[in-house]
Amino acid sequence: MGNCLGSTSSDRNTSHVYSSTNIPTTPGTSNNCSNNTESSVTSSVSNCRSQFSQTVSEIVDVENTDGRILEAPNLKVFTFAEMKTATKNFNTLLGEGGFGKVYKGWLDEKTLAPSKVGSGMIVAIKKLKQESVQGLSEWQSEVNFLGRIYHRNLVKLLGYCWEEKELLLVYEFMQKGSLENHLFRRNPAVEPMSWETRLKIVLGAARGLAFLHFSEKVIYRDFKASNILLDGNYNAKISDFGLAKLGPSGGQSHVTTRVMGTYGYAAPEYIATGHLYVKSDVYGFGVLLLEMMTGLRALDTKRSDGQQNLVDWLKPTLSQKRKSKSLMDARIEGQYSSKAASLTAELTLKCLEHDPKNRPSMQEVVDALERIESLNKERSKDNSKSGSVHSSTTPRYGQKSSSHRSAGKAK
Repeated sequence: MGNCLGSTSSDRNTSHVYSSTNIPTTPGTSNNCSNNTESSVTSSVSNCRSQFSQTVSEIVDVENTDGRILEAPNLKVFTFAEMKTATKNFNTLLGEGGFGKVYKGWLDEKTLAPSKVGSGMIVAIKKLKQESVQGLSEWQSEVNFLGRIYHRNLVKLLGYCWEEKELLLVYEFMQKGSLENHLFRRNPAVEPMSWETRLKIVLGAARGLAFLHFSEKVIYRDFKASNILLDGNYNAKISDFGLAKLGPSGGQSHVTTRVMGTYGYAAPEYIATGHLYVKSDVYGFGVLLLEMMTGLRALDTKRSDGQQNLVDWLKPTLSQKRKSKSLMDARIEGQYSSKAASLTAELTLKCLEHDPKNRPSMQEVVDALERIESLNKERSKDNSKSGSVHSSTTPRYGQKSSSHRSAGKAK
């Protein structure tokens, strides 16, 4: 559902905003949960809320130029009637996923009241499937985390609705959809995503993840291309916090939890043991870096045997500096320097280290990506002055130098 959320809203009237530390654990219009299963889940997520409140209280005034962590949520509570009005009775479907369906809605920018189609601001509204028990827990997680954490590289949650069995979340609308939709598009009539844009996106996502990891408080747990959303200028924002988890505390190195996430991105130690480290997220980021370099999906059953898992297939080549350019997407040939390709491969390999202790922190990843971006900008300036573009003729994996096809067999 990550391809559906959207653009940042302006300052709004706080009289319409929910601002209590007590995130609701019962529906807005009923005194009791409808069944024992729901009561059990509600109790569990209520406990999670209390733990999060305690953690946030320790870092409540933490701010930097890009983000802040609040002790109290800053969310509007919508009625279900308002949701029906905002979406014109759920008329425009944007997408669908495990949580439920996502609809386009319209709200007044200042009051967040429902507005007419074409007026006010567009929002994305997730509507939970009523039969989804896991969805209730993930809904609560979204409210707990995004209600208090603000960063320019995290998608903004504007409010929520909980009436009887109706659970909804209201987000800013992201005009360009998900990174997944752009990176893996194979339409010859559409220009492939440039190296410059890819760097901009991964750097923004890295900053968002680094902010979450500040003081090792929050583990995102489901980092992947479909959960990175893009605004109209291709600024990246991490979305979908349903699987987010509070990090280890009290001197512990990890938390133990049921294995969840996406195969192909999940860290090996997490899959094998259920031990979740802050740097388990770094592994997922490394997988994304490899996707950005190659233009190939982390998992693709259409590829040949031995190549279906991108990391298993290409990780050995990442350590060979002379072959780093051969890993790069042939569709963006000539847009990067050999040094940039080498540094990106080196960073990717570090993120994919088997032992989480040997992986860099996300702040170190941000620093490395900033250096690579600087190299790219310097190269662009030099090319502009000389009026030339230096193109590489290094063959790609399974590609001829003139080909724009996806990778095939490794040599």
